[in-house]
Amino acid sequence: MQIGKLRSEQLEDMIFQKLKNKREEVLVRPGIGRDCAVVDYGEQLCVLSTDPITGTATNIGKLVVHITCNDIAADGVAPLGIMLTIMLPPGTTEADVENIMNDIICEADKINVDILGGHTEVTDAVNRVVISATGIGKKLKSKLENAKKPAPGDFLILTKGSGIEGTGIICYDKEDELKQALGSDIVEQGKLFLEKLSVVREGVIGGENGAKLMHDVTEGGVLGGVWEISVLSKLGVRLLKDKVPVSPVTDLVCSHFGIDPLKLMSSGSMLILADEEDSEKICGELTNAGIESCIIGWLEEGDRRVIVEGGMELEIESPESDELYKVLK
Repeated sequence: MQIGKLRSEQLEDMIFQKLKNKREEVLVRPGIGRDCAVVDYGEQLCVLSTDPITGTATNIGKLVVHITCNDIAADGVAPLGIMLTIMLPPGTTEADVENIMNDIICEADKINVDILGGHTEVTDAVNRVVISATGIGKKLKSKLENAKKPAPGDFLILTKGSGIEGTGIICYDKEDELKQALGSDIVEQGKLFLEKLSVVREGVIGGENGAKLMHDVTEGGVLGGVWEISVLSKLGVRLLKDKVPVSPVTDLVCSHFGIDPLKLMSSGSMLILADEEDSEKICGELTNAGIESCIIGWLEEGDRRVIVEGGMELEIESPESDELYKVLK
């Protein structure tokens, strides 16, 4: 199998279809495009999500906090805490552990998230640091019960742009090569992209202003996220390529390595699905909060998933291994 998360078809066939637990307290279960599980605790619901960081050890403390908390935010609520499992390779020093924890604590403080517990060990089962985190949030049951269903004509809003996380990681991990090819200024700008990883604010804004679905853009990039929203909503999608923001830095980095910015890992971006009226409201609130956003497409009847480029319609395929792994392998 390819490096990276399993393809959607593999997840469906080998995992989701085999799950048999049907406790009545579990209101939202695993599925393509679902970032969170939701468990009933009466008037309040517990929102849960889990994610590992495996693609890079650079800035791993920063990445694990935001990637995990972004999933909770995709359910329209602010995360309240995370639990961490940290696997360290032989040769790790106490200073290494302190640096990782300092980064985790610093980033958690920025978004008002507590570290709830976890497990830390040195093991020869890994050859570099691997961290898996579980995020926890809560929401009122009434919000889930009153949620509006996706429908044809609903708009897809993208915040910030494409390839944010991937650009930042590549500029750190391939710093010397890129400085030779693109210059130090471009590389330093790219490294700053890792300061844009959180989508907690946009998740809360979407949750408070009528968003029907939200999905933080991780592996598979914007195209992968759009495909997963289409599967989850059971509707087709039309994406306008020229409306998808790609920063000049991301464009240069992707051109250098011959990769597609729309298929590049992009924590820091949120896809928000809403009807026309609520889309206008959400975009306005995002602007007021200093967060860039734009409408990049909409849902349609049927199951076709297309991206329109220069008047031509191209099929959006099921997401494969993220473009990041082509660069780091």
